[in-house]
Amino acid sequence: MKKNKDFVPSKKNISDEEIKKQSQFKEFIKRLAGNKLALFGGIVFLILCLIAIFADKIAMYDYLEVDIANKYAPISREHLLGTDQYGRDIFSRVIYGGRWSLTLGLASTVLSTFLGIIVGSIAGYFGGVVDNVIMRIIDIVQCLPGILLTICIATVMGNTFGGTIFAMSFGGIWGTARMLRGQILTVRKQEYVEAARATNNSSPRIILKYVLPNSIQPIIINACMGVGGAIMGASSLSFLGLGVQPPLPEWGAMLNDARSVMRYYPNVMIAPLIFISLTVLAVSLFGDGLRDALDPRQID
Repeated sequence: MKKNKDFVPSKKNISDEEIKKQSQFKEFIKRLAGNKLALFGGIVFLILCLIAIFADKIAMYDYLEVDIANKYAPISREHLLGTDQYGRDIFSRVIYGGRWSLTLGLASTVLSTFLGIIVGSIAGYFGGVVDNVIMRIIDIVQCLPGILLTICIATVMGNTFGGTIFAMSFGGIWGTARMLRGQILTVRKQEYVEAARATNNSSPRIILKYVLPNSIQPIIINACMGVGGAIMGASSLSFLGLGVQPPLPEWGAMLNDARSVMRYYPNVMIAPLIFISLTVLAVSLFGDGLRDALDPRQID
């Protein structure tokens, strides 16, 4: 019996596909590198992450070191940003605070994106009753004010680091799920997905290998843009006394400590406020550049 060679993939076809992927990646890098604001944002955020990682090498003092006799000291060579109400060096606390604030922002974004991908994939791929049930749950949750929902969860979970991460991530799950579900509703009708079903591939395999890779682009952009919002949200919780608690030097907690004396010692509040604003700005600039590089058709 003569073999049908049409079903045997040639090395030439495989190499052509690899070359196409490499070309698309190079084009993406070229577009991203050509966006100066995106590069600036990415570099600033990378520097902030490196500062947080090597805080013990950069900080002049331990963030818990107390010197009551030197409280509210002005800016000087010994204390680059002054000291707080307990005589703790503000510069050192801001540097160490980056560890907590950046970890909160990144961890909550990763968790909400991961859970949102799971929920959205199930709703979009299976459809029918499963999709209707999931979407009604999402509608109910998204009817609630986001900050109120976060505060309620943070209160129930307690003022712990893990509880704050979960409280921050919970609200982001549903937007990610809704967005991914919309993408999958289009992708699941494509011929390659039907071919995968016809060859008896399991549903998890089809979702992971064929559906998600062709639907994940807006989720990546949304996650990148969401890091800044998560950092702001975590700082807001700490500012309200519901997030990371003293003496940990989280930026929002530092703002909460400084609000009663900001009129007399503004440097106590200005330092963490600048770091929060700089981080959010950097992430937003990089996220905008990433969106334009992944989908140049959206560029005005």
